[in-house]
Amino acid sequence: MSNLRHIPSQTLPPFDEMVRMAERDPEAFEQFRHEMAKEMIESASEDMKERLWAQQSHIDRVISTCKNPHHTNVVLMNELQKQVVKFKAALEGEAAPTQKADVVSLNAFKDRDDFY
Repeated sequence: MSNLRHIPSQTLPPFDEMVRMAERDPEAFEQFRHEMAKEMIESASEDMKERLWAQQSHIDRVISTCKNPHHTNVVLMNELQKQVVKFKAALEGEAAPTQKADVVSLNAFKDRDDFY
C-alpha cells in the first residue's frame, strides 16, 4: 500500500463568504482560486501535473473571456460537458475525432526566389 498518495484535504470557506470576497475584492478571490488550484495540482502525481497545469491554463483562458460570474458559470459548465463527452467516449473505446486536412506539396515552391 505504499503506492497510495496522501492527498491534502482542502477546506473551503463557507459559500456566502466566498461570494462576498468575489464581490468586494475580486483580485483577492482570484488569488485564492489560484492558490487552491496550485495546492491541488502540486499534490498530484508527477505523471498528472503537466496535464493538470495545462487544464488549469485552459480554464484560466476561458474565464478571462467571460463578462461576469454568471457567464463564467455557463461557459465552464459547457467546458465540463465537453470533457464528460470525451471521457465517456474514451471509456467506451470510441476513437477521438480527427480533422481532415488538405496536404499541399511544397515542391512547387522549391525553386522560387520569392519563397523564404
